[in-house]
Amino acid sequence: MVETRNNTDIDASYVKETLKELGADLCGIASMDRFDEAPKGFHPRDVLPSCESVIVFAKRFLSGTLACNTTIPYTIVRNVLSDRMDKMAVDFCTIMEEKGILAVPTGTNGPSEYDEVTGRHRNIVSGKHCAQAAGLGVIGRNTLLLTPEYGNMVWLSVILTEAKLEADPLCKEPICNDCNLCVEACPASALQSQEMNQMACWNYAFGSVGEGDWRIKCHTCRDICPFCLGTKNAQFRR
Repeated sequence: MVETRNNTDIDASYVKETLKELGADLCGIASMDRFDEAPKGFHPRDVLPSCESVIVFAKRFLSGTLACNTTIPYTIVRNVLSDRMDKMAVDFCTIMEEKGILAVPTGTNGPSEYDEVTGRHRNIVSGKHCAQAAGLGVIGRNTLLLTPEYGNMVWLSVILTEAKLEADPLCKEPICNDCNLCVEACPASALQSQEMNQMACWNYAFGSVGEGDWRIKCHTCRDICPFCLGTKNAQFRR
């Protein structure tokens, strides 16, 4: 058991500055009162019982991958970011422990657990829901997080900590306008309901092509979005 102590040096500004130094493009913080609707077994305190704050950081995903005629570059970026962000999370948690504060990574891209209540696979905490609770953006009709800065072209990682940190305000910008382009364009018809048909999406979007290696085969719901690249600059709007 790690011995912890109260450290007045650990505040929201310190957390964000440290993660930015480690390479994060965005960072937000959520308090426990924002997770009352979390599924049973997947609340932050179901993972870390002493959790007081949820830290979410993001890396920008290369938008050039959407312009390619193959999904191999997209898959490469996804794999590299997932590995890099897990290492960033571990490095950050190590810094926190050295200061006497417990903090734990939850996995940038899993591994996931099976929720027997809903029949869905879930990360131990939901990255996109944590990010929305931390004020980084809003979840769009395509079920992806949309940020003002980078649209849905971000990769997310969540850290749980016992440090009580000031929470960021929720994002109030109406980024998603419910245009339903993603619903109409989905080749697997996985977005017909408000909750994505997880298995329909996964069976279509992930796997090998011919005799090739595993890859992400589809990201239509991501690049069809009019605000795919964010809302901060007019030229990013499609």
